[in-house]
Amino acid sequence: MLKILAIDVGGTNVKVLTNEQHEPRKVASGPKMTAAQMVAAVQVLTADWSYDVVSIGYPGPVLHGKPVAEPKNLGAGWVGFDFAKAFGKPVRIVNDAAMQALGSYTGGRLCESRVFGGAR
Repeated sequence: MLKILAIDVGGTNVKVLTNEQHEPRKVASGPKMTAAQMVAAVQVLTADWSYDVVSIGYPGPVLHGKPVAEPKNLGAGWVGFDFAKAFGKPVRIVNDAAMQALGSYTGGRLCESRVFGGAR
């Protein structure tokens, strides 16, 4: 089975979980966190996890799998950042609200998400 690392990038925390883990982990983010700092923090958080690919929920507009505007609640350096190179794995990026909705879709209907603990 493909091991997926899901990353929810938020203005207060960055939360991570794989499809093999039961408890998410998080690290504080904030208005100065850059993309490179997020990757470094996630690599520390997940040092004892293995995963094959990365899925990132990004707090801003995403077009063709890439951020097209810097997030308002984080530092600069997200647009144009090479996440696949930084993680050394294939990466897919979607808007964080779209990721939350996708994670909430169960049994043919949209349900309260339990992926990252429900409400933000």
